[in-house]
Amino acid sequence: MKLLRKRDIPEERYTNAFLGYGPEDSHFVIELTYNYGVDKYNIGDGFGHFGIAVEDVEKTVDLIKAKGGKVTREPGPVKGGKTVIAFIEDPDGYKFELLERGPTPEPLCQVMLRVGDLDRSIEFYEKAFGMELLRKRDNPEYKYTIAMMGYGPEDKSAVLELTYNYGVTEYDKGNAYAQIAIGTDDVYKTAEAVKLCGGKITREPGPLPGISTKITACLDPDGWKTVFVDNIDFFKELE
Repeated sequence: MKLLRKRDIPEERYTNAFLGYGPEDSHFVIELTYNYGVDKYNIGDGFGHFGIAVEDVEKTVDLIKAKGGKVTREPGPVKGGKTVIAFIEDPDGYKFELLERGPTPEPLCQVMLRVGDLDRSIEFYEKAFGMELLRKRDNPEYKYTIAMMGYGPEDKSAVLELTYNYGVTEYDKGNAYAQIAIGTDDVYKTAEAVKLCGGKITREPGPLPGISTKITACLDPDGWKTVFVDNIDFFKELE
């Protein structure tokens, strides 16, 4: 990944860095946040992993090992499927799944979150967020079902992988994973749509302190947080 930008906010005692495989106006990125004086967090058991598409999983794993990275699952086919995957962990314990695919414009391709009622979550993300159910797969042998949600096909866009483990309705989310951010043309209309679909607004729409970018924030039925950011204002601020 490349470091796209970094900023320090001393009055709020944090520094963040944005990393990705392309600019923020056209790619999905990861925002890493350091809060002054805090060196450890609880990731919990609700957050799953980020997904990264690579053309050769084995070669990528060899490179990660050579750089001193931690591999937690060696390359091999996914349970119940054919796609070759591997799992690694970063220094803070966040999991990354490497998925073997052809060339893609969006290598940072997935965020996996565990949910307690898959049908409820699918309906919420379809109606409140305008996402599409791209595919759904049940794996009774391993007692889980997944649903891939997004705004475009998996081979070209970042998607949300919702996972339901049989019989598990609630998870410990810890205090490490924060949120997904989604661009929108109108944060006020987005907040109204979320409210109509039963979502909980945790920050009413409006500008951020000191800048023109408008945001709103909400929780899904499982308590996962999403921030909607005004695209036009945000990219003006980046300029």
